[in-house]
Amino acid sequence: MTATSEPMVCAPPLKLLETWSGYLVDSAERAVLFWDVLRKHGNTFLQNTERGGSPVLIFDHDVLIDGRALDRPCNYALMSIRAPQGVTIDPAKRPVVVVDPRAGHGPGEGGFKLDSEIGFALRAGHPVYFIGFYPEPVPGQTLVDIGEAESRFLEEVIRRHPGAGNKPFVIGNCQAGWAVAGLAAVRPELTGPVAFVGAPLSYWAGADSQNPMRYNGGIFGGTWPGNLLADLGGGIVDGAWFVQNFENLDPANTFWKKPYGLYSRVDTEEERFLDFERWWGGFYRMTKQEFRAIVDNLFAGNRLARGIELPDRRKIDLKNITSPVVVLASWGDNISPPQQALNWIDDVYGHEDRIVALGRVIVYLLAEDAGHLSIFVGGRVAKK
Repeated sequence: MTATSEPMVCAPPLKLLETWSGYLVDSAERAVLFWDVLRKHGNTFLQNTERGGSPVLIFDHDVLIDGRALDRPCNYALMSIRAPQGVTIDPAKRPVVVVDPRAGHGPGEGGFKLDSEIGFALRAGHPVYFIGFYPEPVPGQTLVDIGEAESRFLEEVIRRHPGAGNKPFVIGNCQAGWAVAGLAAVRPELTGPVAFVGAPLSYWAGADSQNPMRYNGGIFGGTWPGNLLADLGGGIVDGAWFVQNFENLDPANTFWKKPYGLYSRVDTEEERFLDFERWWGGFYRMTKQEFRAIVDNLFAGNRLARGIELPDRRKIDLKNITSPVVVLASWGDNISPPQQALNWIDDVYGHEDRIVALGRVIVYLLAEDAGHLSIFVGGRVAKK
């Protein structure tokens, strides 16, 4: 017996015409809706700029301390998060302080949806505070000024919750992770447990051919491009350049996957897209002094694990962190890969026996596929 192939059946011309016209109509409708969503995104950006760049938090909040009014002013602020209706806060529980990264975009991703770091802390009954920032830096402000302001913020949180166990649990997302690490090393008396979430602390670490961002300094011949941008901006670096740097890590996602994902699911994707872009598309600025300190000491200099001497002769030594440390990292993170998030432990202590001998506690959770933003934005991670 020999196999026989089925004869090819062609659709009637009228059916083909009907299918093709239906496709054209659907494409046209999707295109109109797609560009309308982008129009709404642009309007949101303009409205947020007119409001002075308010955080993208969905939770009501009150500004307790405006860093611009401190003796050493900076554009940071301490905010108290109001509990949503139906949620009861126990003031005797350990307060939680969420610190968002100042890496080009605005603050608020730690609480721009219910299933978030702030959302779960509130539902567990903890008083929650948020450290954010304004779009424009105070002229001449430095990282030391910001560190002094954040110390003042934590002192205020402790004052508001007297009694045993009142030292706050401080969560540092991304760039804020190394800032919280430095603060916990210089002022260990101010922090309870600390969490470094998707935070780079060992800057030269990574895997060959997988983590291109760590090669940028060599590819571009040093740090002069950033200095040039700051000089062209009159001593200010526009955060849009930082966000563009992140986008350049995955051009296929930037120019195809993300816009096509919106186009193909425009009937259901609008709300999620606009919520995310409200944060991702809001650009905040940084002084040249801050930028130089970050690049020279951290990303190019890789000095954090070895220790950084401050202008007042104090030293940032990560061995001085007495609080329990929780590190969240992921193999799916191409911005702060696990090596950059975890290798500082070996760089600082050398061996786990030294961690034990010093009475320190370090715990890390390593996800398999969560992307960089999902580590501190994704609800699935926040539940942990």
